[in-house]
Amino acid sequence: MKTIFSGIQPSGTLTLGNYLGAIKQFVELQNDYNCYFCIVDAHAITVPQDRLKLRENIRSLAAIYLASGLDPEQATLFIQSEVPAHTQLGWIMQTQSYIGELERMTQFKDKSEGKEAVSAALLTYPPLMAADILLYNTDIVPVGNDQKQHIELTRDLAQRFNRKFNDIFTIPEIRVPKVGARIMSLQEPTKKMSKSDLNQKATIYLLDDAKQIEKKIKSAVTDSEGIVRFDPEQKPGISNLLTILACCTDQSIEDLEAKYQGISYGQFKQDTAQAVVRLIEPIQKRYHDMIQSTELDNILDAGAEKASYVANKTLAKAKKAMGLGRVKKKK
Repeated sequence: MKTIFSGIQPSGTLTLGNYLGAIKQFVELQNDYNCYFCIVDAHAITVPQDRLKLRENIRSLAAIYLASGLDPEQATLFIQSEVPAHTQLGWIMQTQSYIGELERMTQFKDKSEGKEAVSAALLTYPPLMAADILLYNTDIVPVGNDQKQHIELTRDLAQRFNRKFNDIFTIPEIRVPKVGARIMSLQEPTKKMSKSDLNQKATIYLLDDAKQIEKKIKSAVTDSEGIVRFDPEQKPGISNLLTILACCTDQSIEDLEAKYQGISYGQFKQDTAQAVVRLIEPIQKRYHDMIQSTELDNILDAGAEKASYVANKTLAKAKKAMGLGRVKKKK
């Protein structure tokens, strides 16, 4: 059985885009793959965080994973900072990284642009991400388009290490979903829906109530053509809503285009809002049952223990291959 690894930062309330582009896939994948799903809190602190809010977000994200249908009997769910092998291998992968290739990362350039002081960790984020993935002999990494560059670097670093030292790391493949990989802002549909967007009308959060969701979708930017048609360049707003509706109802975009031929944007938006609410409400109910439970802590404890066992074996092989540590003399 092939292994999948993926991680999400606990840096804010998850959005509909996070769910459709990532977590919904995870629930489907757990039946057919050996899955490790990680809350990457060490990545979150590459930018300043309020400590109490960060802890709240970590727990909330774990509860959302489980409320969305993740089965801890089938998949391993854990918190990155509770498995020290991540940061240990992260340092090793930094030694295999070049400053030039890290500075070329689009995410680093975007987050550091115009700032007087930038954390060194923002630059070395990709080697830690590589460590996250490589510790579990990962075969497949499901990601959105914005993370493809980091996974390509992970592949480069793994190949570089294997050539220099020993054939330790599995070279992971990238998996990008055909539909729903990139849910866009409701107010600026040419950019990705973001949990950090200052415009609250632009983003649907997984914990929004039905009225908030309906209001946000009704106010979503569209166009004046009046035709429900998928064309991301000419009709980004309508195309985004079609993608959302397709993901929420498991219908094809082609079928939806045919269904809404001659139908007003108002009705189309109403149906999209209802589909989102139907999808999210059961998740919210399970979330509120789970968030303060000891069951959540037990699942995360077990996940960290299982992840540590696998990660420590890989870390030991990497350290041995590089000559780190010592070989104990036999008595």
